[in-house]
Amino acid sequence: MGIGRREFLRTIAGSASLIVLRNSSSAYSYQANQRLNVAIVGCGGRGMWFVSNIKNWGQNLVAMCDVDEQRAENAFKMFPDVPKYRDFRKMLDEMEKQIDAVIVSTPDHTHAVISVRAMRMRKHVFCEKPLAHNVYEARLMRQVAKEKGVATQKGNQGVSSPEFRRGVELVWDGVIGKVTEVHVWNTGSDPGKRPRPTGEFPVPPHFDWDLWLGPAPYRPYHPDWLRWHGWRDFGTGQLGNWGSHTTALAFKALKLDTLWAVESREGAKIVRVKAQCSEVDEDSYPRWEIVQWEFPSRGEMPPVVVNWYKGGADVLQKFGIRQKLEDIIGRKLDWGDAGEKKWRDWAGSLIVGTEGVIYGTGHSATIELLPREKFKDVDTKKPEKLPLSRGPEMDWFEACKGGPAPWSNFIDFAGPQAEFYLLGNVATLFPDEWLEYDIVKGAIVNHPEANRRLRRTYRQGWEL
Repeated sequence: MGIGRREFLRTIAGSASLIVLRNSSSAYSYQANQRLNVAIVGCGGRGMWFVSNIKNWGQNLVAMCDVDEQRAENAFKMFPDVPKYRDFRKMLDEMEKQIDAVIVSTPDHTHAVISVRAMRMRKHVFCEKPLAHNVYEARLMRQVAKEKGVATQKGNQGVSSPEFRRGVELVWDGVIGKVTEVHVWNTGSDPGKRPRPTGEFPVPPHFDWDLWLGPAPYRPYHPDWLRWHGWRDFGTGQLGNWGSHTTALAFKALKLDTLWAVESREGAKIVRVKAQCSEVDEDSYPRWEIVQWEFPSRGEMPPVVVNWYKGGADVLQKFGIRQKLEDIIGRKLDWGDAGEKKWRDWAGSLIVGTEGVIYGTGHSATIELLPREKFKDVDTKKPEKLPLSRGPEMDWFEACKGGPAPWSNFIDFAGPQAEFYLLGNVATLFPDEWLEYDIVKGAIVNHPEANRRLRRTYRQGWEL
């Protein structure tokens, strides 16, 4: 079953406990009840969530930035006296002394340039998923966060849910036995190969095209580029958009993040990745894809294969994927034609152990322990040992004031997880080839051309 933001917030309401990881090394000293001065970059669309709730969270909004004044109009009206900017660089330069923390809610291709600049100025950063546009950026964001000692958090809210933490406990406690396979799916599609927009349209007066492009190669304005999720220059496809949510439970529960935690030790740690996809296109993500990662052992946990399936229900059925998932879950998947016929299983993950299975839904915010009869007496609703969360934003605000680091901070979790799933987007450019990614080096060591695709070429003036 999917979970909306309101339902998610109800699941964590009333919990005052904080996540206990290592302490964040805050760039500032705050009293526990002191308000933070927050700037928001990207105020329209997804950014409205942050604008609408900043007062409820007890913080000060001191600056707002958006390249599209029309899209951000309603947000701007909510805070008429707060300074407004189109260029985040000008905002940070002019208001450096007034800003403590920055929330980034822009298209994927500008997440890193904004976040890295803010962190280098020792500002705490909350960045929406998928964190970065490519593997290089995810790694750099992690390194800068560590170097500057700022508090960070990625906006994949399922990680903060009680059931997510309980799922992690169940795997760590060996309740489902040894895990050697994971299956993650999404019935949504990307556009596949399509013609590049041609011709040139006048740029609307309320919109700054050059700033919107940011680090991407320049091209004349065309409104079709603004449907950016499926364009490789701007978006990260369904894998970045939803994989950041749906792979999170397995990535944490199977301790895949720990492979990055010891990256400074000598010796290679190789993750192998291979993709099948509908087509290869330099501009767009494929309509459907099947991506497989092979991870080495982590302590007592054996090597594990993580599988990602993306495509319409007809495609996933054609390749036998639906039947495979239904055999594991023990029932028909609700893809609009079974069960309640409400598409409740449109996305999810299956962590398959020798003694049982954990089914995580699309946001990884709710879980089932299967088979139900075998585990009917096991509570899956809240953790028994791991601390509860006050929500992704409140956890971050507390970390900004010197409290514990949130679970989805850039260093321990969000950065490594983004490197993992964004590798899949590289693999779809080289289908049916095994790519070997060395976690220590941050490089694909067996394929020079694929290795070059771990990062983009940055437009002059936008280099990282």
